Amino acid sequence: MSATDSLDETAIDDLALFARELVRAARDETLLRFAEGCRVEDKGGSAGFDPVTEADRAAEIAMRQLIGDRFPEHGVSGEELAEKRADGQFAWSLDPIDGTRSYMCGLPTWVTLIALLRDGVPMMGLIDAPRLGELYIGMPGQTFLETERSVLQLHTSGCSDLVDARLSTTDPYLFTGAAGDAFERLRSAARTARFGHDGYAYARLAAGTLDLVVECGLKPHDYHALIPVVRGAGGVVGDWLGETNFSAGNLIAAASPQLYEAAVAIMRDAS
Repeated sequence: MSATDSLDETAIDDLALFARELVRAARDETLLRFAEGCRVEDKGGSAGFDPVTEADRAAEIAMRQLIGDRFPEHGVSGEELAEKRADGQFAWSLDPIDGTRSYMCGLPTWVTLIALLRDGVPMMGLIDAPRLGELYIGMPGQTFLETERSVLQLHTSGCSDLVDARLSTTDPYLFTGAAGDAFERLRSAARTARFGHDGYAYARLAAGTLDLVVECGLKPHDYHALIPVVRGAGGVVGDWLGETNFSAGNLIAAASPQLYEAAVAIMRDAS
């Protein structure tokens, strides 16, 4: 059963319009600070450098305020603030700046991730790249790229052979031990690899310019939004075991079922 079953088209459209309001609210907080620069704090402590900025917090606060005003019964979870439990079926998952390292370095591929979950299942996902002016919206059976000039329906490349695949991950050094060995085998088998794009890599997989993304150590706010975006464009999202249990934070997104299975065959033993 789809997460949108029993919701009429008008209700879905209204929720999608509201999600775009969240995008605009986040952009208002992040773009100005990106242009001017803002202080970076380390929230990682002994666990290692984990940056957060005033823009992260301000964007999440702005989005939460809109959700509370419009849908007080909806739950909210995010990267920076405490979770609010849902009184009903719906909850929002927010990552105000995915790619804070890119943001602090003045690179343009950081994104805002917004997902709407119904009974715990992502039914709508948005990957917004504010500095690039690109908004990717995914729902069951459809994913669109919206810019100032056009709205395009997206489809993955359909790449089915690892030897032809364009691979991406946020940081190959995050894979250690057996996982590091497995990822290196995957990288060596792929046609080419590009690193450092965080959530934007999944947007480009949906758009057909990347074919495979493999990650480890993800949190729910990292992956909730990308699932509808990739699947709506015809892609596959699952874990390293060929299932859909993301509790370990291990994820594979692929342009086709065949490519997904090829990646699972390499990464499975590292789970």
